[in-house]
Amino acid sequence: MTLPLIAGFRADAPLLRHDGRWIAQGAFVAQAQALSRQLPEGGYAINLCGNRYRFLLGFAAACLRGQTNLLPSSPAPAAVADVRARYPDCYELTDEQVATDDAGTAAVCPRIARDHLGAVLFTSGSTGIPQPQPKSWHTLSAIARQLSQRLLNGAPAHIVATVPSQHMYGLETTVLLALGGGCALYDGRPFFPQDVAQALNDMPAPRVLVTTPVHLRALIESATALPTLQFVLSATAPLTEALAAACESAWGAPVLEIYGCTEAGSTATRRTLEGPTWHLLPDRRLIDRDGVATVQAEHFPEAVPLQDVLELLGPEHFRLLGRSGDLLKVAGKRASLADLTQKLQAVPGVIDAVIFAAAGGEAARPAALVVAPGLSEAAILQALAQQVDPVFLPRPLRMVERLPRNELGKLPRQRLLEMLERAPD
Repeated sequence: MTLPLIAGFRADAPLLRHDGRWIAQGAFVAQAQALSRQLPEGGYAINLCGNRYRFLLGFAAACLRGQTNLLPSSPAPAAVADVRARYPDCYELTDEQVATDDAGTAAVCPRIARDHLGAVLFTSGSTGIPQPQPKSWHTLSAIARQLSQRLLNGAPAHIVATVPSQHMYGLETTVLLALGGGCALYDGRPFFPQDVAQALNDMPAPRVLVTTPVHLRALIESATALPTLQFVLSATAPLTEALAAACESAWGAPVLEIYGCTEAGSTATRRTLEGPTWHLLPDRRLIDRDGVATVQAEHFPEAVPLQDVLELLGPEHFRLLGRSGDLLKVAGKRASLADLTQKLQAVPGVIDAVIFAAAGGEAARPAALVVAPGLSEAAILQALAQQVDPVFLPRPLRMVERLPRNELGKLPRQRLLEMLERAPD
């Protein structure tokens, strides 16, 4: 059985905005077919393309060639070398290697085997060594269809995203929504607030901004004006109600969050200001297996245990209580590291901060890294003590110039430990 490369294919429908012009679906398919014939031999392509147009071309071409896209958790040489070591039958695909020459227009959309291994993504490594997560073309197509139904009611939109295509969140909300949800993409990945605004202005309505809490905070603090948005989508880290409220007030558009992970993909959504309850995507089901929340779906080869502690509120809803490794126990008391971090970030004068467990097991104690020019450690702790039980006040607390966030805004644990060790006392 096969499934189309582009669902609902129309040769003249726009797919990407590139260098001020539209690339239609038919032209894209012809380019992808031409590229597939030029790809090296091998079973796997490490798709490192930063430009979303070239990433999408390489992604489609590899699948048409019967190859699998390998998507490292980071473009860092060490991460790429690790992937190469695990998959010797591979080659690297970069922006420079993906030509965007005119190849005419395809009148018919090619199809891909339902069980073809379209991609292998890797977990972020924030809690350990990145682990491979294989995704069949059937799984990728089902995710696209379900996200389109939930977020867009099946209607097309124009997407600008600040997140990389290699990450599960970025892949689903850009590449898959273009191939399986009728959406059109801005091919760049804007970083600074003015770049985000310009990219959105280059796209017609309805516009969707796919981003992270880190970028949302930068946009609000810079007071950057944005054009009319259909909605804003955030993931990769918890979003505070205060930041969501500021975004909705500034842009007049709802702020939605996606809950998911590399293992299971997008699993649920919520509008942040409507409360803490998450709504499962279609075809998902949550069950409790020996105290572990597990998600099932028709397109999953097997049920996926989640790394988070959930309060199940029926077959379609739940509350997120925190990661299983996020709950800190000190002196017989419990607290969530994510909740403690949000309280620290809310201290006036704090630009960025994180609280994490500097050691594991019974010796677990909270430590903190804080970016707060002009504030002292004592002042921060005094302010935090107004909201936090004294046993959870972070010790040590180190002042740093910036946190070691990766391109998704995440903070790998090993980097935090290294920075804590180097930071002056």
